[in-house]
Amino acid sequence: MKDLTRRNFLFGSLATAGMTLAACNNQGGGSDGGADGGDGGSDTPLVVGYSNFSSKFSPFFAESAYDQDVQWITQLLIYPFDRLGQDVYHGIQGETREYNGTDYTYQGPADLEITENADGTVTYDFTLREDLVFSDGEPVTIDDAIFTMYVYSDPTYDGAAVLYSQPIEGMEAYRTGMSSLSTLIVEAGPDNTDFTNWTEEQQTAFWTNADAAAKAIAQEIVDYCKAAGVNAEGDSVAACAANWGYTLDEAATVDDFAATMMEAYGNDIAALVATENAGSSIADVFPGWDEYTIGVKTGESAPSISGIQKTGDYSMRIVATQVDATLINNLQIPLVPLHYYGDAAQYDYDNNMFGFPKGDLSLVRAKTTQPLGAGPYKFIKYENGVINYEANENFFLGAPKIKYMNWREMTDADKLNGVVTGTVDVTDPTFSLDNQNAIKQANGGEISGSVITTSTVDNLGYGYIGMNVTTVNVGGDPGSDASKNLRRGLGTIFSVYRDVAIDSYYGEGASVINYPISNTSWAAPHATDDGYQVAFSVDADGNGIYTSDMSSDDRYAAAKTAALGFFEAAGYTVADGKVTAAPEGAKLEYEAMIPADGSGDHPAFMILTEAKNAFAELGINLIVNDLSNGADLWTKIEAGQHEIWCAAWGATRDPDMYQIYYSDAANPEKATGSRVNPNGGVDQGGSNYMYRITDPELDELIMAGRTSTDQAYRKQIYKAALDIIIGWACEIPTYQRQNAVIFSTERVNVATVTPDITTFYGWMYEIENTEMN
Repeated sequence: MKDLTRRNFLFGSLATAGMTLAACNNQGGGSDGGADGGDGGSDTPLVVGYSNFSSKFSPFFAESAYDQDVQWITQLLIYPFDRLGQDVYHGIQGETREYNGTDYTYQGPADLEITENADGTVTYDFTLREDLVFSDGEPVTIDDAIFTMYVYSDPTYDGAAVLYSQPIEGMEAYRTGMSSLSTLIVEAGPDNTDFTNWTEEQQTAFWTNADAAAKAIAQEIVDYCKAAGVNAEGDSVAACAANWGYTLDEAATVDDFAATMMEAYGNDIAALVATENAGSSIADVFPGWDEYTIGVKTGESAPSISGIQKTGDYSMRIVATQVDATLINNLQIPLVPLHYYGDAAQYDYDNNMFGFPKGDLSLVRAKTTQPLGAGPYKFIKYENGVINYEANENFFLGAPKIKYMNWREMTDADKLNGVVTGTVDVTDPTFSLDNQNAIKQANGGEISGSVITTSTVDNLGYGYIGMNVTTVNVGGDPGSDASKNLRRGLGTIFSVYRDVAIDSYYGEGASVINYPISNTSWAAPHATDDGYQVAFSVDADGNGIYTSDMSSDDRYAAAKTAALGFFEAAGYTVADGKVTAAPEGAKLEYEAMIPADGSGDHPAFMILTEAKNAFAELGINLIVNDLSNGADLWTKIEAGQHEIWCAAWGATRDPDMYQIYYSDAANPEKATGSRVNPNGGVDQGGSNYMYRITDPELDELIMAGRTSTDQAYRKQIYKAALDIIIGWACEIPTYQRQNAVIFSTERVNVATVTPDITTFYGWMYEIENTEMN
């Protein structure tokens, strides 16, 4: 069992990143600005209802979606994007683009020119406006951008950004020859006697603190399980550990639990805490942790990154060694103040000094709880569950018209009622059918009315049912035709019940999708596209299963018939409309896990229950495991023991598929350890262990999609890749849900809220214009 907040954010529960209110918005926007607000506008604060924060409010080290939002409202991205999520490269003069019949002008802090060169390199030339200032009045220059890039590129950087992994010239040479002290001590082990790079006292203190930290996390887990009702107050440590995915002797102590976790993580205390915590960070449980994040020189390295070049006081050039479609998104950095997060006295570009000692980010880490930037609002304080902001008088588009803003922590259950009762002005409740009805009741039958104004957009992500191809196959060969036919038979039954289940749970708040990609993506196939097909709608002979005049019952019967055909093609024995025997490696019983709180509260729960009944008629027993603790799902998936499960993916603006589907199949060096696809190579995508699909053709398509910036070409590539994924039947796409942001019509002047809100362009993108009534 893992950290619920992080797991849900990364793997897409109903509270994924798409649900966040700000969603990385402070990048510039509409050109009419908030200048008329003069002194910052109304003194009546705007109160925003938010999910809980974790006090990691740094543009470098924020982790949760909500902490990300806290710092982004204070920051300014180097270039913006528009309502369709398309980049705006000429922000200084602004670019006018049409959306929904209206022309909108988008302004930003910089211009960007991209040049693909004959030698295969790519140059990115940035030019900043010369009138930008941070909220504390200090000017913004290109040195701030270069400082930011060097923090992200430091060998000891351990935040969420992945700029260091991009094909920037000189990046690898800069990062080699140095590792963090903690990494080296863990690799050496507790019995190390070589003290070349650290002292014996440092090593002794490290392992003493590591053991204490592991015990603290073990105790935290036990306490959490009992407080959350997962375990009874009198339950043993072993009982609590079992609900966290660990098997211990019944008489085990907290110390035993800690030792077991340390063994599972190879004594890597940082990884243990990051993954297993129930609320604490490594700094919370390991005194003096920052000392061990310092870099230790272990070999030769370059003093600078040759591909990050200062070309003027307000300009720089980034040189990439090759075309990589994902690089541009990683270059959309915030303009972070060197004078605040670093040390201006340690910055000298010409002498390879970049605002902090290489390998020592302690200056940067020290500002984690108090963000500062050039965004529309200034962070004032966070206490008693409330974050206080004040308008940035120096914001380049004009001071926001609402001078004060408070973000208040609350549960999802309290968000809607908060707007109705007047304690909250803006928030984002789950857009379930129950909440839709409650909004209509408050508004006299309307989804937007005199009490609540509702804005809905498609979520940047989608729901799915997954299958582990290494546990759901025939003869131990996940990629054989027989194995694919087994999974296609299962998928055919699951897919036919999608419409009724999603409509029952969401009503008009979601729709069924047919490809494993969010409908918000420009790469998503549409019904009018050539080759578009409803998922799992053809039988084993390639013929269509359904006709347009079929009733629901007719469709269910047709699906069962088609499923039997797939099972027979997979090698099952079929007699009298049922399977009676399974081929070698396959089974007559499979388990489907669903994190529905033990109460069936999940959009796909009806799919599983209806499918269970259908499979029973066909001679297959589907065990529906409704998990009261959703994190148990990820524990089993990481262990590779899973068969079928329900979850959701969060997405990004770019449809790159490397993380989930790239298996590195052609690599003879296979991956080993936990959280890997054992059939894939060592360079497989970080989440490939979930479906465990291993397909060389799919790998080639994924890499081809990265080597071009031509969107039309990439869409063709990704359509072919999606067809392969559906062909493997490792994933049944289920739903595209909507996110809702609700405003108090009585207290917020909704006419001044950002018009034409989209998935990519949230309500805070032009927050400087918003006014209170």
